Amino acid sequence: MSTPLIIAITGATGTIYGIRLLEALASLKSIETHLLLSPAGVLTARHESNYSKADIEALADVVHNHKDVSASISSGSFLTAGMIIAPCTMNTLGAIAAGLDNNLISRAANVTLKERRKLVLLPRETPLHLMHLRNMTTVTEMGGIIAPPVPSFYNKPASIADMIDQTVGRTLDYLGIETNLVKRWQGLPDSDKSPSQP
Repeated sequence: MSTPLIIAITGATGTIYGIRLLEALASLKSIETHLLLSPAGVLTARHESNYSKADIEALADVVHNHKDVSASISSGSFLTAGMIIAPCTMNTLGAIAAGLDNNLISRAANVTLKERRKLVLLPRETPLHLMHLRNMTTVTEMGGIIAPPVPSFYNKPASIADMIDQTVGRTLDYLGIETNLVKRWQGLPDSDKSPSQP
């Protein structure tokens, strides 16, 4: 297997993004996934989906307790390909922006940043107040990638599952992981172009 990848699922709506990420990575069979699942993430997943805590954990290669700050992924000497938090609560975003290590999720995220590895956050909140925006700016300045799960429509999704897969595929793009989930933009066909265009 390749260098491990950390996936964290927190309590914001949209836990299916983290679940689908785990499913997509499991199907590749070449990436070792390390899962962090917050208690609020478990509750939200139970409400939003048919996945139990055990179902979600079964999708990962390694599962860490969110309170276990002695875990392997709490140290920069443990090599990883990066970390994705999907979905990412504003509480988790704020903790990362402030450099707090109040649980293994924020600790692993801060380790990812300090080691200059890829950290991708899928924040789920709207509308955003000023501190949300400032925290996103701070994490971006530290090297993180803020990627709200905003659906695209040029790919003409036929279902919610299509929208989720497009977002999941694009999220994995940021870590250089190729999947068949993304319908990539190929430019407008000539029949759709304005007569004024060359």
